[in-house]
Amino acid sequence: MSAPAPSTLLDGQLVVLGRIMPASNHTFLARLGEAGVQCVYKPSSGERPLWDFTDGTLAAREYAAWVISDHLGWDVVPPTVLRDGPAGPGMVQLWMEPEEGPEDVPDPVDVVPEGELPAGYLHVLDATGARDEPVALVHEDSEPLRRMAVFDIVTNNTDRKGGHVLPMRDGHRYGVDHGVCFHVEDKLRTVLWGWAGQRLSRAESAGIESVLDGLAGDLREQLEDLLTVREVDAIERRSERLLAKGRFPVPAGGWPSIPWPPF
Repeated sequence: MSAPAPSTLLDGQLVVLGRIMPASNHTFLARLGEAGVQCVYKPSSGERPLWDFTDGTLAAREYAAWVISDHLGWDVVPPTVLRDGPAGPGMVQLWMEPEEGPEDVPDPVDVVPEGELPAGYLHVLDATGARDEPVALVHEDSEPLRRMAVFDIVTNNTDRKGGHVLPMRDGHRYGVDHGVCFHVEDKLRTVLWGWAGQRLSRAESAGIESVLDGLAGDLREQLEDLLTVREVDAIERRSERLLAKGRFPVPAGGWPSIPWPPF
């Protein structure tokens, strides 16, 4: 069954059911209207100040991420809107219930014993676990996750944790928590480094081209209502650079390449 249209999230009273922990900003599970649609509500009033992002802008960045996801047609971000709620204006996003797989099957992003790479997975890095045991960070090698990685590069996502990847029953993967995207400086931090240096597929390159085409028209107008002109210009520069290289980037020094904690 397809997800409700984003316009559905604009209708009806928003009723808070409880706070989602341990989110750093105020994040609530809510119910919307008589239909009882469940959603995530993040009021701007509950945003924690950050040193590198302007106060009160995270909800708009979450919505801007959905605007780009919608433009791409990749369905990376669940339906998202900006609207008023019990704690004031903020971001409202359709709740997506992830599917728990069998215990012996890794999650889309997971930690496994070092040297035991599961079939269909890519190695990201080796580390030490909570009991000083050698472990490895891995993620699946799938088209939905590749597209999410490309999306993160375009949006300059500085916080793609493993827990921000939601596995759906049909094999689709949703990405959530995009409040710290779109900085003008390159700040990509992600657990999805398994394709570093690999060539983009034709479909991925075509998606980047569609973003560039949109930034020459309606997409730019939409984004400039949510971000600064400099931030929108930076999306264009990143997309042009990514398309010109034709490969996934590799981690660079000067900025942590993995978010902490990674889950």
